[in-house]
Amino acid sequence: MLIRTEINDRYKELELHVCNEVMNERVQEVVHELHSIYDEMIYGTDEKGDRHALSIAGVISFYAEGQRVIALNREGKFNISKKLYELEESLSDTAFVRISKSEIINTGLIVKLDLNMAGTIRITMKNGYSTFASRRNVAKLRKILVNGRSSSRVED
Repeated sequence: MLIRTEINDRYKELELHVCNEVMNERVQEVVHELHSIYDEMIYGTDEKGDRHALSIAGVISFYAEGQRVIALNREGKFNISKKLYELEESLSDTAFVRISKSEIINTGLIVKLDLNMAGTIRITMKNGYSTFASRRNVAKLRKILVNGRSSSRVED
C-alpha cells in the first residue's frame, strides 16, 4: 500500500483519497475503516477564524444563514464548508432530519415539541435553542420520532 501526503493551500479541509485499479474487498475494508474514523467528526471555523473538530453527535443543528452553513453546538456557532443537501445525504442514517428548507436538526437532542394552528411544530432543543419544522417536513419528523432510525448517533 502506498501512502502519500500532499500539503497545499488549495485544500480547505482534510481530504483522503483511496485509489486502486479495481474495487475489491481490501479497498472496501480501507474505505469502511476510514469512514469509521472520520465520519463522527466535522470541521468548522469559529467567528475568530479558528478551526475546530466538532463531534457530529454534539451538533444541535445545521442551518443556512445567507450563503453560509452553520453548525450549532453547546460551544457556539461554526461555519461549515459543506452544503445542507450534502449534510442531509451524509447524515441520512443518523438522528439528523431536515425540518425545513434551511435547517437539519439532531432529533436526539429534542426536549419539547409544540404544535400550532398553522401546522408547524416549534421544536426546543436541550440547550434551549428553538426552531420550527415546516409543514412539509412535519410528517417526516413525526415518522422518525415515532419509529426511530436503526443506527442513530445521539449524545446524552
